[in-house]
Parts: sequence; structure tokens; C-alpha cells
Amino acid sequence: MNPVKTSKARLQFGRWLMAVLLFAGLAGALPTTAEDAAFSGKYFRGRGDTGYLQLLDTARRMFAPDPEFQNLAMLYMPAWNGLVEGPTWDAWWIQNSYGATYSALPFLSEPFVTFLQHSQDLWFDQMGDGRRVGAAPPFDWVAPDGCLCDAARPGWIVYRQGDGQTKIHDWGMEFTAAGLLLQSELLLISRDTSAIARYLPKLERCANFIETRRDPTNNLFLVGAAGNLLAPSFAGWRKPDGTYGKAYLAGLSVTFIAALDRLIELEKLAGHDDQAKRWEQRRKSARVGLERLTTEEGYFINSLDPDGTRHGVFGAPQHGYFESSPNHDAIAFRVADDTQARRIFARMTSIPGLRPHQFILPNYPSYDDMYEKPEGLWGFGTWVNGGHWSTCEARMVLGYYRLGQFEDARRSMEQLLTFAKRFRMDNPLVKSGSDVYQPGQPINLTYDAFGPPAAFVRGLFEYQYRAKGLTVLPHVPPGITRLEQLFPIRFGTKQLFLATVGSGPITAVTVNGARWRQFDKQSVFLPYQKVPTNAAIEIARGGAKLQGFQAPVSEAPRLQIPPADTAWLRFRTKDGSTNETAIKAESSGAPAPAVASLLAGGERLLRFQQLLAKNGLSDSTESAHTRLALECLTVTHQRLTMLDQGQLKPLTNSASQSAADQLYLDTARKLAEGLEQALVAAEKSPDQRQRLAAQLWRQSATASP
Repeated sequence: MNPVKTSKARLQFGRWLMAVLLFAGLAGALPTTAEDAAFSGKYFRGRGDTGYLQLLDTARRMFAPDPEFQNLAMLYMPAWNGLVEGPTWDAWWIQNSYGATYSALPFLSEPFVTFLQHSQDLWFDQMGDGRRVGAAPPFDWVAPDGCLCDAARPGWIVYRQGDGQTKIHDWGMEFTAAGLLLQSELLLISRDTSAIARYLPKLERCANFIETRRDPTNNLFLVGAAGNLLAPSFAGWRKPDGTYGKAYLAGLSVTFIAALDRLIELEKLAGHDDQAKRWEQRRKSARVGLERLTTEEGYFINSLDPDGTRHGVFGAPQHGYFESSPNHDAIAFRVADDTQARRIFARMTSIPGLRPHQFILPNYPSYDDMYEKPEGLWGFGTWVNGGHWSTCEARMVLGYYRLGQFEDARRSMEQLLTFAKRFRMDNPLVKSGSDVYQPGQPINLTYDAFGPPAAFVRGLFEYQYRAKGLTVLPHVPPGITRLEQLFPIRFGTKQLFLATVGSGPITAVTVNGARWRQFDKQSVFLPYQKVPTNAAIEIARGGAKLQGFQAPVSEAPRLQIPPADTAWLRFRTKDGSTNETAIKAESSGAPAPAVASLLAGGERLLRFQQLLAKNGLSDSTESAHTRLALECLTVTHQRLTMLDQGQLKPLTNSASQSAADQLYLDTARKLAEGLEQALVAAEKSPDQRQRLAAQLWRQSATASP
């Protein structure tokens, strides 16, 4: 053996080995690529764009008790065992709830579904019938049969928009169409035959009421002042004599077509095929009429006067603004086909003034056709003239997802968080969407503000509910290479869990591990009868390999009462000072009496929950309501503990911090009070299960744990 050659070989091998070891060390030190980065949250899990996944998880967190963010439970109203618009808005509005409700319906769980139905019942139980008188003067109108409203609460309903010059206002025309859509969607998701039988006649009355405004010569709908959805921005037709008459409103055509899409499916689900065909014909003619309100660029104008004057042709010398709602709604609800949807969005993006602060405005520039001068509350950027409304943003976000504009959706959610993190979820947002409407309040909360996060979640899969089944259309950002939804989507009595892998067209689907054939490149169809009760649906895109997806084991956390420790001592009187009772409580290490009473009430809730379980009522609305109340109490304690330990950043203003903490305590209290009120009322219910729940509630007062 040549010693020189051997020495060279050993040297080369050593260099090679050092290179390998060095590379291995460096490789271990290198960060994972964005494509490989993993995220695991409470509601979403996946790989790839972890920033987007984090936003998704945060959005979904807002619909369950959470120690950091304002959440949906905070809008509970014991007076009607439902949801309320907000602490400063004591009623339930159609236009305000539209975007949030539609977007959240697929993933809302009990008791929120029941709460929401109770709120919408305020509209349908008091709907116009040609005889019923509305609220006290000046709102004591008698509305035509089938007319819904602007807003309602028990024993109180306003059938016309209640702000502005109400004497010239039309009935709630587009309000009625939107309410028709929301209730139809709710029923299509639940597929509850008894509920469909109860509401379908009311929904048909709503549709027939709207049909009274159809002009048979052009298949458009005549609407007067404030008959639009974001009322009272619309004035109708200003006649030569200065009075206001009716004009053809694009928004009503768009919303009514979308509502008919769902009403038709409900009729089919109920076995009313002949009635479905009649609505199909009316929908077809409404679509033909809508073409008259379309510009050459493909977007919809706001309205057309009977004399031919067009309102909302962007850049025109007169009425040259762009009207957003009929356009983003046509995209979100698929009233516009794919080609037109892209043309509409292209025009919208060419107008920077429509989204000066990431959020969509209802119009740009200012209206020149209102019945009031554009100043003060009516000035551009403040209210219905260029102010931002989250109910509209929700529908815009759905449009972003449909068109694959994921960065627009991301920026919208990020902008919302700038308000949410400050407990400033107000509506409308003034200064063209950059500031709150009620800055004098220590914190703000409205139902509208839950619209964008709800749409940020629903937009991922769109969900088209039909009589025969559900169509899922994945719109997952390409930067997310793996996505798993860890919460169920409702489909009748069934629960669906969805996951995707890869990006691009759909190439394979499994349901509970078995190959599923009913899909195309864009969508997956799930016939109701063929879908398992609990279905784990995995969708491969772009030829990606299926990874195997199983539905998460949904074990509810064990309910317990939080300890009566010093965390509760954060609560003070309403003015922020420490009162004598709180001082005594602090010196003794015990919570203040109000907190102590709530904790004691929690003990009864826990006993009641155990009784429900023993009597086969674990799946009841009463059980879900009880669990929510206990979870809110637990989360309140969790929040206070996290603040004490520095795990949560306090709000910058002490009054806001106190109000935010108090909101948590008030939420738990209201849920407990509302449950008791509902159970007392249930003693006389014709429903046997409800009467049993009421009986168990009485027993819980003395039962052993």
C-alpha cells in the first residue's frame, strides 16, 4: 500500500466527514421554511402561513368564552333569552346583524343557535299583518302583511328606518329581504322539519310582500326613501316638485335574488316542488331585470329613477359615486357569476377611496342625492354616508375569499384586531372607518363587529346549503399547506370536520378515511343522507397526498367552580374606587358579596348540570346554556388571574380596564339570570323535555352535588 496515497485518502475522508458534520449542525440550526412551519391553536391546526392560521384561530375564539377577547356571549340578553345589538343598543336590527349572522351560522353551536333564533323571532313574531300597530309614536305604523322591520324587542317593533325624516320613509323593503335570507339559511342548516313548517308560511309572506313592488314592465323593484338595507342613505326619486317617490333599487334585487335562492331550497326540502318552481320563475325574471342596473364595466349602480336617471355611476358628473353593498353582496352571495364578480372587484380595487383604512365603505365619494345635506351626522365618513359598517365588511370578506383575494381578507382581520385588542368593537366606525362612534364609552361592543371574524372563518369553505345536501368550496390561501378545523360545522343533526392539504384544484377527497367521489376541481358535494353523523372530511388539492384526518375527540372540559381567591378583588365600584365592602373583603381575603353570590349560584348551576345528565338531557339547550354560564364564570377568573400574573396586557385606560373586567362578570351573571327566567317560564311549556328541565331546576336548589 502506498503510504502517500493512503494519507491523501484519509485527509479527503476527514474533510468530507467534517463537511457532513458541519452541514448537519448548520441544518439543525436553520429555521424551518415557511412551508414547513407548524401552528396548533385551539380551533385551527396546520402548516405553512402560521400568521394566517393564527388569525383564523383568533377569529374563531371570539365565538366562545375567552379570557383575552370580547366574545359573543357578552351580547346575551336575559329579557328575551337571546342576543342584543349591544350594551348601548337595546334591540335587534336586521341590517346590523345581517353580515355577522349569515357568516357565523355554519359554526354556531348551542345555545347560541337558540339565542339567535329568539332574537330573529322578534322580527317574525311581530311582522306586519296589515293590523298590528308598531312601537309608540312616532313609530306607531301599521305595516303591510309580510313586512319585517328596522329593529325590534319584545312588544316593540319599528317597521321603517327610525332615524331621519321618518314621515317620508318607505317600509323596510330590503330589511325584509335580508331577514328572509337569514331565516332561510338558518333553517337550511338545521333541517328541522317542524321549524321549517312553522316559519315557511312567514317567509312566503315576506317574499310576496317584496313582490308587490315588482314593476312587470322591467322586473325591477320600486323602493322609496330609506327602504334600502343601510338606511337611511337612500332617498328614492327626487321628483321635479321636490318631493320624493320610489326608484328602482339594485340592492333589493340583489338581496331578494339571494334570498330566493334559499327559499327555493327550503320549499324543496319541505316537498313543495310546485311552489319552488313558482319562486324559480320569479328569481329568473328578477335576474333579467337586474341586468338593467348593470354598467358596461359590469358593476351595479345604486338605483334608477323612473325618468331614466342613474345613481351610482362612478365618475359621472351627477350621482357619480360607487355604491358598495349591491356589488360586494352580489359577489358574496353568488348573484354575480365568476366573470362579473371579477369585473366588479376590479372596479372596486381601482377606487382607493373605498378602503382608506382596509375596511370597505358603503360609498365613495359622498352622496349627492340624500334628502339631507351631507353635513354633521350625514357628512361623508361618519354614518351611512361613507362611515364603515362591519355588517358590510363581513360580506366583503366573503367576496375576498370567493375571488382568492386572501391578502385583502388578512388585512381586514388585522385591522379589526386593532379595535378588538382595545375592547373597541364599535359600529359604525367614523372617520371613514378609522375611529369609534361612541368614544365616550369606556369600552365598545356591537354585534356588527363579529361579522368580519365570522366571515374570515366561513369564507374558507363557503358552505352552500341546499335541499339535497351541502356543497363545500375550499378557499384556503396557497401559503397554508395543511389546514385542520378542530370544531364542527353544522349540517342538520350532523357534524362535519374539515381539513385540506396542498393547494390548487381538488384532486382527492376522503370522508372518515373512505374515498369520496362526489367532487370536482372546485367543490365537494355532500348529500345529506350519505354523510356520517360525525364526518372527518379531508380534501387534497393539487395532487397532494392525503395525510389521514380524523375528527377530534370532543371531550367537554370538566365543569367546576373557580376558587374564591384574591383574583376576584380586582372588582371595584362603577366609578373605579374601592368601596368599604371591597376593603373588608380584601382584608379578609374573600371576594366581594356580588362575586360571592355569583360563585354560590355557580354551585347550583353545577348541580343542575349533573341532574340534566342523569335524566338524559345532556344534549338539551338548557344544558348548553348552563355550560356556557359556567364557562363564562371560569373564564372570568382565568382572565383576572392572567392579569395578576402579567400574562395579559392591561388596557391603557384604567376605566376601560375596569369596564372590560366588569363585562366578564356581568356576562356570567346575565347568563345565569336568563337561564333561571327561561326555566321558570318552561314550567308551563307544552314541551315535555322543557317541563322536565324546569322540574330539575327546582330540584337543584337543594340537591346534593
